[in-house]
Amino acid sequence: MAEQYLAFLGKLLHGDLGFDYYHGVQVTSIIAEALPVTLSLAVGAAVLWLLIGVSAGVASSVRPRSPLDRVLTTGALFFHSMPTFLIGLALLYLLFFKLSLAGLSWFPAGGYAPLSAGVVPWLDHLVLPWLTLALVLAATYARLTRGSMLDTLGEDFIRTARAKGVKESRVVWRHGFRAAVTPVVTQFGIDFGQLVGGVVITESVFSLPGLGKTAVDAINQQNLPVIIGIVLVASAAVVVANIVVDLGYVLIDPRVRLG
Repeated sequence: MAEQYLAFLGKLLHGDLGFDYYHGVQVTSIIAEALPVTLSLAVGAAVLWLLIGVSAGVASSVRPRSPLDRVLTTGALFFHSMPTFLIGLALLYLLFFKLSLAGLSWFPAGGYAPLSAGVVPWLDHLVLPWLTLALVLAATYARLTRGSMLDTLGEDFIRTARAKGVKESRVVWRHGFRAAVTPVVTQFGIDFGQLVGGVVITESVFSLPGLGKTAVDAINQQNLPVIIGIVLVASAAVVVANIVVDLGYVLIDPRVRLG
């Protein structure tokens, strides 16, 4: 057993994740085919959930306990409590099935079109999965941003900036948001790293051949080499994402550089 483990580590150092006897190919080939799908899903969804969640959180914090704050907070709680598969199925029903009945074929039911097939087909197959992930995760970021911004906007340096006559938009974004964004960046590193490791539910609902769906298929087939390969890639993605986040602190918070 020890010799097998050492042999596996030796191959791993050379980029060899083993051989998939079920399909008769190298594990690296399977991962190389599935990884671009998962990366496309993760990057697009990340952009959407950051735009939606952070914007909603900042808007709520600027006008706390206002009707806008109550609406945004209620919406965040609603989507945060919704299962991912339910949102995905609801989007398929409303934006695929209903539109198809009306003669509008805007979105496909599932599958994946590589970027090499064209930007438009690539977008068409990913818009609904992006929205599914973004709506769920944006709720977390809205609540996180709101709480962090409320704490920051009550600090002395914010009151000083306002007393000096600095524009409110500059106070909120340049002073408040920059100081409050650290928890958001930390959460983003965790979430994005996990997404790159495979989005099992979303990929299954929309039949995307990414790492998550590949892992589920490998588990059903008891395909151990593929399972080990995907677990290693997912672990590496989480580690790399957290390293990038740590480096990003230097750019975001000047106090990190001074420390």
